[in-house]
Amino acid sequence: MDLSRAPSPSRAPGYVLFYCSSPKLRAIHCLRNFSHIFVQSKEALLLSAPGAFQTNLHSTMPTKPSPSSTSLKIEPASQIEGVLKKTASEWTEQDLARAYVTLDLRQVSLMHVCGDGLLKTLDFAPRSHDHFLQILRYGERADGSSLFPGQGIPAGASDIVLKPRLRSAFVDPFSQEGGMVLMCSHLTREGLPLPQSGDSVARKAHTLLHEQAGFDLHALGEVEYFIGHKATEDVDVTNEDRGYHAISPMVFGQELRRRALTVLAEMGVPVKYAHSEVGFAAAEHEADLTWEQHEIELALLPLPEAADAVVLTQWVLRTLAREAQLRISFDPVVKRGHAGSGMHFHLAPHDGKRYLPVVTKNGAVSESAELLIAGLLRYGCSLMTFGNRTESSFVRLFQGKESPAGVTWGQFNRKALVRLPIISKDAKGAPVTPETVEFRLPDGSASPHFLLAGIAQAARAALRDKARGKLLKELKADAAAGRAEAIPRNFEEVADLLERDRAVYENEGVFATALLDAELQRMRTVL
Repeated sequence: MDLSRAPSPSRAPGYVLFYCSSPKLRAIHCLRNFSHIFVQSKEALLLSAPGAFQTNLHSTMPTKPSPSSTSLKIEPASQIEGVLKKTASEWTEQDLARAYVTLDLRQVSLMHVCGDGLLKTLDFAPRSHDHFLQILRYGERADGSSLFPGQGIPAGASDIVLKPRLRSAFVDPFSQEGGMVLMCSHLTREGLPLPQSGDSVARKAHTLLHEQAGFDLHALGEVEYFIGHKATEDVDVTNEDRGYHAISPMVFGQELRRRALTVLAEMGVPVKYAHSEVGFAAAEHEADLTWEQHEIELALLPLPEAADAVVLTQWVLRTLAREAQLRISFDPVVKRGHAGSGMHFHLAPHDGKRYLPVVTKNGAVSESAELLIAGLLRYGCSLMTFGNRTESSFVRLFQGKESPAGVTWGQFNRKALVRLPIISKDAKGAPVTPETVEFRLPDGSASPHFLLAGIAQAARAALRDKARGKLLKELKADAAAGRAEAIPRNFEEVADLLERDRAVYENEGVFATALLDAELQRMRTVL
């Protein structure tokens, strides 16, 4: 397969490229005002529209019609998976080359999450098939001291390697040129996982927990955010902090949220659902913004991929908000006295074939769930190092708006640090969705890779905790009233707890000493 081609006419203004997986042209319905229709190849139909007609190339791809009504099936939402007819775990370099050509792409981007927790990118325009394969196979070097400043990487020996992960590939939803993105791990010059990298830390913690506890830990993040809009007369407003599940025209961020769902699905980021949230703060003055809250709840993934999904979701939302000329904030609080934004994480143990129960048939907490709950109760407050990273994190926790009030756990209790939420069941009472343990302390300032790695380390520490059963009895929400440990009120208290618990995080070299030292310096600097 040759990647060297002349520029495609699909890049010209006024053209839309519809891909066909069959040699026969599929029926195209409801297309109007097209002045020319002609076949570009057996795989594509090119439509020319009069005037300056433009649309999103990738959102207009029709799905392959099923041969009969009895075999109707919803095709995978991921664009690359739809082209290759393979799941991401099966993709090879040659598969991605085929997708690159079929989807008429022009660039490759190596994305990665760095020391500040934000996405970065290194972009390429492959010169040939071999160059494309070289990028995917070997990645590229980068300056580690700039990507992870202050974390012990000397400028005189700072080269690191960005190593692409094939199964993470997706089509860039915002590239005008058409690009394929691959998420990357960070390697040292010796080819080992970079200790400062959140991806490295999350993968090592995830692997160790699996080896020692006997289960794989999956997670999902609830990505809450606020959309800000200039105060105008054409915006209907709900009552303050009563926007839960509100619909347009009572909220103005609905279309952005729904667009984000489609974009994420096409990227291959699995989403559970999305809705408007409780928070709503109307503008008090003409120059102020009206803020409303929304949430995208992701689907369960292994810990490292779950962390990537959160970062990618925030990137998509930020980009869509910028395109719509709206303000967006993941800050824990955008306006004092109003509901804040958490980033609750749901955790689910998996044995390689199925999700394990959290509560047994006799109503007791399962062994794997006990490890998670006990670890979060013991170390949840020091985990604020990675999950609650701004001054407004403490405002959210202490203004009494459905945030944890103390170190307790319980079923269905939204004021507890750890909650076992209700799940759907079939007619026989069997769960139809995975049971989860919900950690309700983190917020939108969280660094998801380090946070999830810390949770895995806390669960491993609970393996060695002989008193974990007693701990659960003492700290159950209805039994712990008035006796629960208080949530830290400032960075000084969190830093003291990190000092106390750092051996848990450093165990077996998961968190580097320099990394935790940098976190302590950060928290003590803002005092």
